Amino acid sequence: MTTTTPRPIPDGVPERIRHYIGGELTDSADGAVFDVLDPVTNEVYVRAAAGKKADIYRAVAAARKAFTEGPWPKMLPRERSRVLNRVADVVESRDKRLAALESFDSGLPISQALGQARRAAENFRFFADLIVAQADDAYKVPGRQVNYVNRKPIGVAGLITPWNTPFMLESWKLAPALATGNTVVLKPAEFTPLSASLWAEIFEEAGLPPGVFNLVNGLGEDAGDALVKHPDVPLISFTGESSTGSLIFGNAAPFLKGLSMELGGKSPAIVFADADLETAIDATIFGVFSLNGERCTAGSRILVERAIYDEFVQRYAEQAKRVVVGDPSDPATEVGALVHPEHYDKVMKYIEIGKTEATLVAGGGRPDGFPTGNYVAPTVFADVKPDARIFQEEIFGPVVAITPFDSEQEALELANNTKYGLAAYVWTNDLKRAHNFAQSVEAGMVWLNSNNVRDLRTPFGGVKASGLGHEGGYRSIDFYTDQQAVHINLGEVHNPAFGKG
Repeated sequence: MTTTTPRPIPDGVPERIRHYIGGELTDSADGAVFDVLDPVTNEVYVRAAAGKKADIYRAVAAARKAFTEGPWPKMLPRERSRVLNRVADVVESRDKRLAALESFDSGLPISQALGQARRAAENFRFFADLIVAQADDAYKVPGRQVNYVNRKPIGVAGLITPWNTPFMLESWKLAPALATGNTVVLKPAEFTPLSASLWAEIFEEAGLPPGVFNLVNGLGEDAGDALVKHPDVPLISFTGESSTGSLIFGNAAPFLKGLSMELGGKSPAIVFADADLETAIDATIFGVFSLNGERCTAGSRILVERAIYDEFVQRYAEQAKRVVVGDPSDPATEVGALVHPEHYDKVMKYIEIGKTEATLVAGGGRPDGFPTGNYVAPTVFADVKPDARIFQEEIFGPVVAITPFDSEQEALELANNTKYGLAAYVWTNDLKRAHNFAQSVEAGMVWLNSNNVRDLRTPFGGVKASGLGHEGGYRSIDFYTDQQAVHINLGEVHNPAFGKG
């Protein structure tokens, strides 16, 4: 297929994308806009309001007013839960429309975008249930003292989200922040503002009070920076690259803000000789090429025991060549177009670097039949040395590096030999080895003979340069609430009497 003409724009795309502040759609204070590109044609298909400091300040003021004067923080958990369940109902009822817009905006294959929309609904339903079931701690010393914990919403939460699977990742932050009674200002990624613009109508239909949810589009250095530095925003939850996370950490430090940051990754998948080889190949193919390779937990370094290395590389490369690249709107497509020409250029530069560092066994450039658009053929490098840039640096595209190892100790050293520590995948039929390796690998999450299926109750986050803090389940409740300890004497007050001689 050759894409040379503009694609039809899906139904539901607005004529322009605006901010949403205090329950109203609004333009930027200075009227500024930025272009949003179709990743298949790289043509401008809509323009979005470009928020700056003045717009962030308006949004924070609206969120602060809703927090201090509005009903949302004072509602019973069950009342907030009903609203969140209605949000989930609306998202589920519009899953196909959401998926179509997300796929068009981001280049994600439509079948995968549909799964992400449904996951977004589940995130809201999960936290709607969790906030009702939440039990506060109590500690008793019979006859002497009772101690209990109050959980209270903190205030205005600043949420900064990335361009990969944007709608689902926005839900991941919005659901717990709102469930716990906070108000929010969302700053979505500038590459993919379309699906974020749908939250306003979803929340209105679900009955969320005005001002509880606010959205400001814009560049990170403008809108994002102003949100991080605003003195009335005590919490920042950020998902994105590690270098941006470091900048946010520094800018938030003078205000002692609460921070939760899920950052970059270069996650290893370790395949031992006793693994089920076909299953391991299927899983590691999916683990790096799904979502166009634009996923933080991608297993982009595959470490393979030498006894099966040659067979693994041959079979892996052959299967990678059969991965279906196509128009994101085609249900048969397995890898679509990368999100933006800037990111496409970055990925292609890494592929050229890889050709000088390792052996190219599949892909290596633009796929046949796609002269335009941000298409990259699933690319496989073998015999990758641990000091190679494609081994050490996050590429965030459909590119994988395969490296052999001779011993379990060498595998562990290779797995831990990057600055990142988000996820790891271990494939072996030796149960003792699997558990011991998981304990030793430097990763916030480990999947044993499994591929990125996560229970929403478990913590999500990384170590080293891959993040700060964890969200998910009760960890999200902890992040978005203050925990106040209350102490009560039940017996005689133990009160040393100073000043009585």
